Amino acid sequence: MKDINIKFEDYPFKVPNIKKVSKKLDAFLQEIKDCKTALEADKFMKRFGKYMEEISTEMNLIYVLYSIDTRKPEYVKAIGVVDEIGPVISNYATEISKVLVHAPYRPELEKKYGEYLFVMYENSLKTFNEKVIPDVIEENKLSSKYDEIMGSAQIEFRGETLNLSQLGKHMKSDDREERKEAAMAMDKWLGEHEQALGELYGNLVTIRTRIAKTLGFDSFTELAYLRMGRTDYNPEMVKGYRDQITKAVTPLCNKLYKEQAKRLGIRNPQSFDYNLMFKSGNPTPRGDSDHLVKVAMEMYDKMSKETSVFFRHMIDLHLVDLVAKPGKAPGGYCTYFSKYQTPFVFSNFNGTLDDVNVLTHEMGHGFQMYSSRVIKVPEYRDPGMETAEIHSMSMEFLTWPHMEGFFEDEADKYRYNHLVDAIEFLPYGITVDEFQHWVYAHPEASHEERCKKWREIEMKNTPHKKYDYCPTMNHGAYWLRQSHIFTAPFYYIDYTLAQVVAFEFLISSRKNYERTWKKYVKLCKMGGKYPFVKMLEVNHLRNPFIDGNVAKAIKGCQKIIKEIDISKYE
Repeated sequence: MKDINIKFEDYPFKVPNIKKVSKKLDAFLQEIKDCKTALEADKFMKRFGKYMEEISTEMNLIYVLYSIDTRKPEYVKAIGVVDEIGPVISNYATEISKVLVHAPYRPELEKKYGEYLFVMYENSLKTFNEKVIPDVIEENKLSSKYDEIMGSAQIEFRGETLNLSQLGKHMKSDDREERKEAAMAMDKWLGEHEQALGELYGNLVTIRTRIAKTLGFDSFTELAYLRMGRTDYNPEMVKGYRDQITKAVTPLCNKLYKEQAKRLGIRNPQSFDYNLMFKSGNPTPRGDSDHLVKVAMEMYDKMSKETSVFFRHMIDLHLVDLVAKPGKAPGGYCTYFSKYQTPFVFSNFNGTLDDVNVLTHEMGHGFQMYSSRVIKVPEYRDPGMETAEIHSMSMEFLTWPHMEGFFEDEADKYRYNHLVDAIEFLPYGITVDEFQHWVYAHPEASHEERCKKWREIEMKNTPHKKYDYCPTMNHGAYWLRQSHIFTAPFYYIDYTLAQVVAFEFLISSRKNYERTWKKYVKLCKMGGKYPFVKMLEVNHLRNPFIDGNVAKAIKGCQKIIKEIDISKYE
C-alpha cells in the first residue's frame, strides 16, 4: 500500500495542464509502438497504469471539490479543464489500446492478464476516436452545466432558502399540507428552469447522436451500451427484462400503493402523498449526522473485521462529505482516488431515512473499492455499473440486523419502508430506461414530445402518480429531475438489475447470514474481472434476464413483507 493515510483536506489540488499531459501521453504512445516483446509491453503497461492513476486522481479530486461547492469560481474553472482534457486522454488511451489489440505478442499478454482485458480494449476502440473529441468535450460541458443548474437551486420555502436536497425533507413530512407546499415549490422551480433544462438536454441528444453517427453507429443507444461496457447483453434482453417487471412487479406495486393510501386515510392520493409510508410518519433516524456516523461505526465494527477497518479508514481520513449545504450538488455518489487507493463518499444528509440509506448504499460501493484495491490490473478493479450497484444495494440489506441503532423502536418500520421502496423503485427505473431508448430512437423529437412520451410511459408503469397541484410535472417534465438522464445515459437500468440481485442477498441472509456475508465479500473482492452476466454465473447468482427470475425474487420479498409486523405503526 502507498499513501493511504493522507487526510482528504491534505490532497494537493492540482489542475492538469493539457499541453503537458498531451506531451506525456504522446511519449507513452510512441513507447508502446516501439515495444517488440510481451515483456517490454508488460513493463510499459505498469508504467502507463501508474501515470493514469496520478492523472485520474487529480481529475476526480476536482470533480469532488466541484460537487461540494458548485459556486466556487476556482472549482468551476477547474471542472471546465477536466471536461476538455478527458476526451484528449481517452483518445490517447484508445490509440494505445489499438496497438495492444493488434500486437503480435497479444496472446502472451492475454495469457497473463486474461482475455477480458482485451475485450475491454476492443470495446474502447469502437466507442472513441479523435474525430469526436470536440463533440465529447461539448458533451462533458453540458453535463457539468446540468450539475451547475441543479446545484445552484435556491428555493424559498416557509421563510428559508433551500437547495433541492434540503427541500426533499419537507416533501416527506407527515403533515400533508407541508408535503403539498414542498411539492408545489419544487414544481414551480422546475417550471422556471424547464425551458433551459429542456434545451440543454436537446443539445445533449443532438451531440450524442452526432458522435454515434461519426463512429459508425445507427443510433446513440448502440454506442451507449458499449460505453457502459455491456459486452454480454443487449437492448433486446433489456426489453425482455423490463417486460418481466411490468408483469411481475407493477401489479404488486399497485396493491402496495392502495394499502398505503388506506393506511394514510387519503382518498385521492397525489404523487407527494406516497412519500409518506405511515400516517404516524416515516421512520426517522435518531440524532444528527455526527450521531449517525457514530452508530455506523459501531455497526460496521460488529459486522466484520473487514468493514470495521474500512469504515474507520473513511472517517479517520475525512473521506466523506455528508451534509446538505448551499451550493452543493444534489444526490450522492462514491468515487475512487487511485493514487491513494481509497474511496470517497459524497451525499446530502437532510434528516430523513435517506441518510441511513446513504450510509449503507454508498459505503457498499466504498467497501467494494477498498476490497479490490489490491488487484494489480487497474482495469479489473472497477466492475461494470450494474455489478457495482449489487455491492451497494446488497449492503443496504446486509445491515438490516443493525437498524435498531439508527431507528430504535422504529427499526421494523424502516425495514418495511426500505423493502417496499426498493420494490416500488423497479417500475420507475424501467420508466427511465424505456424513455431513453425512445429518445435516442427519435433524436429529432421536441421537448414537448419528450414530455408527452415520458408521461405516457410513466402512466403505464406507475399509474398511481397524480400531479393535480404540480402543472410542470403533470405535463410530463418530471424526468428533468433525474440527473442520470442528462449525465449518465442508460445507466439507470443498472440500479434495477442490481436491485433484483440484491433481493437474492436479502432473502439468503435471513436463512444463513454468515454464508451470505462470505458470498458478498467474495463478490466485492472480485472487482471487475468479469462482465455482468459472467459475474453472476461465477458467483452463483440468478440472472435477471432469464424469464421468471424477477418473479422468483419478488415472491421471496413478498414473504418477508408479510413477516414484518407493522400493525404497531399504523
